[in-house]
Amino acid sequence: MGGTGDETGTNPEQLFAAGYAACFQGAMAVAAQRHKVSVEGSEVTAKVGIGRNGEGGFGLAVELLVKIPGLEHSKAQEIVEATHQICPYSNATRGNVDVTLTVL
Repeated sequence: MGGTGDETGTNPEQLFAAGYAACFQGAMAVAAQRHKVSVEGSEVTAKVGIGRNGEGGFGLAVELLVKIPGLEHSKAQEIVEATHQICPYSNATRGNVDVTLTVL
């Protein structure tokens, strides 16, 4: 969104991505427990982008990439969708930030 492009360090989108991924991982443990499955060895990666929102401002877009080894894809998708309903970051962004869930 500005600057020269040669800045070093972490940007706000990277911090948001790290926080969202960590929160989603923790919430996924809760969802898995409720569904009586294990998510041991799972990984959550968040990609956060920023761009124009079409109204003269800027907005965020998030893609959550989730790997859950040992679960068939349909069950993993069910767990990820359940997690999206209970994760505090998901609840905070719902209706305001485009979030895409991708089960790998």
